[in-house]
Amino acid sequence: MSNDYLSEMFGLSGKVALVAGASSGIGAAFAVALAKAGADVVLGARRTDRIEALAAQITEETGRKALAVALDVTDAGTVKAAFDSAEATLGTPTVVCNNAGIAVPNWALDDSEDDWDRTMNTNLKGMWRVGTEAARRMLAAGKPGSILNTASILGLGNAPQQLTYATSKAGVVQMSKAMALEWQRHGIRVNALCPGYFVTEINDVFLETDLGQKMLRRSPAKRAGKLEELIPAMLMFASSASSFTTGTALPVDGAHSVAIA
Repeated sequence: MSNDYLSEMFGLSGKVALVAGASSGIGAAFAVALAKAGADVVLGARRTDRIEALAAQITEETGRKALAVALDVTDAGTVKAAFDSAEATLGTPTVVCNNAGIAVPNWALDDSEDDWDRTMNTNLKGMWRVGTEAARRMLAAGKPGSILNTASILGLGNAPQQLTYATSKAGVVQMSKAMALEWQRHGIRVNALCPGYFVTEINDVFLETDLGQKMLRRSPAKRAGKLEELIPAMLMFASSASSFTTGTALPVDGAHSVAIA
């Protein structure tokens, strides 16, 4: 009985989910977890070889449909094309994990305008592109849904060499709240997930530096998070379990953001 109860609350059977930035790290882990929870999954990324392999793996391991689509969040045309492909093949995505992002750690006075522009165009404007396109598709289909924007604890606090990245992620938090406010009347929920430090391609080099290791040692958990520790929060936001939860920014960080707030 308890398994049925949990499956009904957190399960995603019959849903179509789209993950932007699904080629590695958090995005890839989310795609696998969404399929295990019962959703058919659209994997979007620039590195199509990776997502094609992951789509095949997902279908083999879970039996769910998985579609790999070219998606560059800095290019509005590919965002639209990715949703077109998703709708034509699997249906309208009503769970959207907006996860593409980059980081260019630098001391503030060493940041270039190019660093700033690339980071903002991917981390903030890219999420805006995907989020607004997702909402348009849900509205046109008359379907409610959930959009989950991956922000960061650096959108809530700060750290050295993170001026541009932290600013972009703070923008994601505020953007998520603004979207939630406007779209709640349509049944479209928008939340921001704020991971602490999880080892992925975006930060693995930094976390191996003396500064990165020192930061982890000084954090309350004294370690980086494991990707499987981020999955439950994502599934909560994706599923009907959070049907009245929108406009939030949830840290998953072993109390790290409490220490830096």
